Amino acid sequence: MKFRLTLALGIAALTASLGWSQIERLDLGQMIAKTDNAIAGRIVAAEAFRTDGQIDALYFTRLTIEGRSLVNDQLLTVDVVYPGGFVSPTEGVFNSEAPSADDVKVGNQVVAFYKWSDNMGNGVAANALYASHGGLYRVLRSRAGQVVLGRGEGYALSSNWELSALDSEITTLANRK
Repeated sequence: MKFRLTLALGIAALTASLGWSQIERLDLGQMIAKTDNAIAGRIVAAEAFRTDGQIDALYFTRLTIEGRSLVNDQLLTVDVVYPGGFVSPTEGVFNSEAPSADDVKVGNQVVAFYKWSDNMGNGVAANALYASHGGLYRVLRSRAGQVVLGRGEGYALSSNWELSALDSEITTLANRK
């Protein structure tokens, strides 16, 4: 009897948590409508940091990206922040929605979509990487030029794009805002 009650409560808790959480599916037009900017550039720094609040400590990672806005073609350097990260090998937190360690290596060429947040938690105000790992895309060189790697159905970039074609499409979509 005790096992059944425990199992029932566990299933109820899981069902409730799944009902309240939702992953946002975005196409490129929706991503542009919901973000402030998109940058194509190189990650020049990556740093995890801890914030202490009244209840809990929170960990974030800040990426510094030098490049060019795909919205207005301006050169810029921007810091984007996402939840999770480790300040040392033993202190920090994983976040299942964070970009992979391979995606955020210093030196990587990326496209990043971001939106300003006045409070990401514990008073951290920053350009939030929109949709966490769904807002960061690797850029690779090919014989045909630079290619932005898509992530599959449900992501803003579901398939691979030539960077020049993506640049044109984002500029067009941003001008419709």
